[in-house]
Amino acid sequence: MSFNTFGKIFRFTTWGESHGPAIGCVVDGCPPNINIKEKDIQIELNKRKPGQSKFTTQRKEDDKVEILSGVFQGKTTGTPISMIIYNKDAKSRDYETIKNKFRPGHADFTYFKKYKIRDYRGGGRQSARETAARVAAGAIAKKILEKKIGKKYKVIGAVTQIGILGCNVEKWNDKFISKNPFFCPDKSILKLWEKYLLGIRKAGSSCGAIIEVRAKGVPVGLGAPIYSKLDMDLAAAMMSINAVKGVNIGSGMNSAQLTGEQNSDEILQRGKKINFKSNNAGGILGGISSGQDITVSFAVKPTSSILISRKTIDKFGKNTSISVKGRHDPCVGIRAVPIGEAMMHCVILDHYLMNSAQCNS
Repeated sequence: MSFNTFGKIFRFTTWGESHGPAIGCVVDGCPPNINIKEKDIQIELNKRKPGQSKFTTQRKEDDKVEILSGVFQGKTTGTPISMIIYNKDAKSRDYETIKNKFRPGHADFTYFKKYKIRDYRGGGRQSARETAARVAAGAIAKKILEKKIGKKYKVIGAVTQIGILGCNVEKWNDKFISKNPFFCPDKSILKLWEKYLLGIRKAGSSCGAIIEVRAKGVPVGLGAPIYSKLDMDLAAAMMSINAVKGVNIGSGMNSAQLTGEQNSDEILQRGKKINFKSNNAGGILGGISSGQDITVSFAVKPTSSILISRKTIDKFGKNTSISVKGRHDPCVGIRAVPIGEAMMHCVILDHYLMNSAQCNS
């Protein structure tokens, strides 16, 4: 299998399967002398790990990360950073009854048709378990950017819609996001989301979600205007996350409904400071960061592994039906928040390093 590496200058390669002995990643292109400790990475991994509430999969994984190389006496050496996370609670027997069947809406079918073999245990390499390795890479990118840009740099994501129920983003509260199991930014909608998702789980079904990620303190000038636009690379990064089916930058698809005067973000000079009246562009103009907050949202489809019986075929081409038992997220989008944050960190750092190389800044 090819294409397991992401990035240009700051690159990471992930490896491992959902029910294999371990997963991990190798980060290359990391500058030397960055303070990195395992606990810095663990903080981010703890946001994503399974089994933390009744609204996510009950698979219990510590997701404890170990740094194997690239760090000496608490500082990066400039060499590849290798990290490993052991799988400790895989229950492969849960997949025995469906090992020859393709889950509708899942990559089972296309993976088998392409490679003529697949690891059916938890989805193998297709599983969202792979994303823990991305979060580890993103934690390193975050530490580098905080050193290079300073305390003003911050990335925060939230779930803004679960199934048919959206929230009021005008009530966005950074502190509340980390205090509830939904990564919800709007306290007023939380009880309704709880009732809705418990109903979805009880019915043996699943639902999708929309996640918004905001990056503050990003300097002007990141991104190349033709084939490496900042928004292009951010869209690709978010689309690479399991189950993501759509990405918006700023107003995104809604821009088509606006008039020119509504969509344009008017610019004002106040003393030495440049201000924008709005941010429909999502902090990116012509593929280059404007200095405003970068806002990206993405849609995550419903989990394909559901109890409700669905028609499908098996690997022998015979018609059959499938009902998936085991431990699955009723809304996989909830745990996509720290993954989206990690991918944002990685893309911004990659462009920061490319900009520094080209413009000597």
